[in-house]
This record gives sequence, structure tokens and C-alpha cells, in this order.
Amino acid sequence: MSKHAASGRRRAETPAVELRPRTAVRTAGRRRAEPVHRPMGGAAQKFAIAAAASGIVLTVAVPTTAAATDPAVEPQPVAADPVSADANAVLDFERAALSSKFDPDAKLRGLSVAGTDVTPAAAKGTLATPLKSDLVQTSSFGYRVSPITGTAGELHTGQDFAAACGTEVTAAAAGTVKSAGWHALGGGNRVVVDHGNGVETTYNHLSAISVSVGDTVERGHLVGASGSTGASTGCHLHFEVLVNGTPVDPLGWL
Repeated sequence: MSKHAASGRRRAETPAVELRPRTAVRTAGRRRAEPVHRPMGGAAQKFAIAAAASGIVLTVAVPTTAAATDPAVEPQPVAADPVSADANAVLDFERAALSSKFDPDAKLRGLSVAGTDVTPAAAKGTLATPLKSDLVQTSSFGYRVSPITGTAGELHTGQDFAAACGTEVTAAAAGTVKSAGWHALGGGNRVVVDHGNGVETTYNHLSAISVSVGDTVERGHLVGASGSTGASTGCHLHFEVLVNGTPVDPLGWL
């Protein structure tokens, strides 16, 4: 292409664009709202900085118009009377004494004994066991063959309990010693305790006697030691319960 042909054409030039400051741009009469920063007071600024640093979220409670204007919801002050006390006063708190004493003989004294007619429910548990060992029954109350004579039909008037010679024998309930000594009818060394209300207990074949006539004994009081004196075939305790002089089965009272 010749120089003249090239000079006959002109390069299309880009139209000039007028650049205006951004702040001068307006849209349909509206101006963009810009954030307004207002300075904070010294104390408020410090508190806000401390709260932001510690992650505290602050909630401001704005009272409603009703709470601010209605006197019914406003707290009312309560006047308290002054309280005074002597600085040297001594406070003494006393508790009434409580008594827990148990009377094991109360049931025995409360029995209504008419002859020998005492119900098992009324008599049961009124007497304590007479041995300082477990009770092992060797011969029951009632009719039996006599171990001494071999005769059938003998009335065994008590309960025989196994006990090595010298085992402690104790009173089955509180009472007064009525008899203490040798029993000529086969009981050997024998102790009788009167518990009142028509009830007596006897302790037979003892190797030793620890009480005297007229002594007052408590339940569990030592009266002697088991043995084999009198009409006996070996060491044991023959224990009897008498109601108005008549022997009854001791097991119904233990």
C-alpha cells in the first residue's frame, strides 16, 4: 500500500470520556446516606472498650411508658423498726429431757390372771430366758415316762433345758425371792421368785444358789448356777412357771 493511500485513512479515535468525581454522582435526586460517627464521652468510651475486650453483651432495659407513669408498679419503700440487743446478752436454748426407758416387766404386771386362764397371746414374751446360753429343750412340759422311776404318766411340771454344770441361771423377771434352798420333793437346790399378780418362777437342780429369801431381783439378775442336784440324771435346768400355784407350760411365757 502506498504512502498516500495510508495517509488517506485515519485511525478511528476513541471518544473522550469525561471523568467526574464519585462524590458528585447523584441518582434521581437521592444522596447516599453516610454513617454518622459521634464521639463518645470518656467514661462511656472506656466502658465500651472494656466490654468489647471481654466479650460482654450489654442489654439496655428501657422502661415502658406504663411503668414510668403508673405509680402502682413502682416499688414502695418499707420502713423497718430498729432492732437492738444487749451486746452481753446470753442466749440459752434448752431442750426438754426425753426419756426412752423401757420397762420389760410392764406386760407381766398388766396381766389379768384368773386361775390359770391366761391366753397365750397375753402371756407370750412376758418372761425372759433363764439361762445365759441358748435354750436347748431336752424334756417338754406335760405327761411323760419318769427318767428316774421309769413309770409312765408322770406330770413333768416344767421345761428341761440343756446346760453344762455351772452355767449362770438368771431371773426371768423382776420380783422377790420367795424360797432359796433345798427342795425335798426332787428339785434339789431350788429358787422360787414371786413376780406378783399370781405369777411365780422356779429354778431347780442348781449347783449353787446366789440369792436369799426376801431379796429383790431384777430381770436378768443372777440367782444361781445350773447343776444336777435332787432327782436329776445330769446337768440341766428344770424351769417352772406357776400361775396361782398351778404349773403351766413355760414356753408359752418366753
